[in-house]
Amino acid sequence: MFAQTVGIRPRQKSAAQRICFCPQCSVSLAMGPAPEGALNIAAWQMIRDLVGADPALSQAAWENLRGNAGLLPATGTDGNHSAHTAGYFEF
Repeated sequence: MFAQTVGIRPRQKSAAQRICFCPQCSVSLAMGPAPEGALNIAAWQMIRDLVGADPALSQAAWENLRGNAGLLPATGTDGNHSAHTAGYFEF
């Protein structure tokens, strides 16, 4: 996100910062209900716009979730499986 003052000189500007989300988290956040508060809604809308811009992101999230489902241990097993890591999405 980026912030800037208006109505005064000189304008104050924030440094642009990046937040990284994996495909599953970005799709999950975008599909969830709107949060409360103006800044939270602005960030949520940015994520929704990114997720909606390219169907490949949703596809990657579903493929990773399907892959993770295969890693879940069956009932009665020790569950010693390595965690599945996915790529990350930057904005």
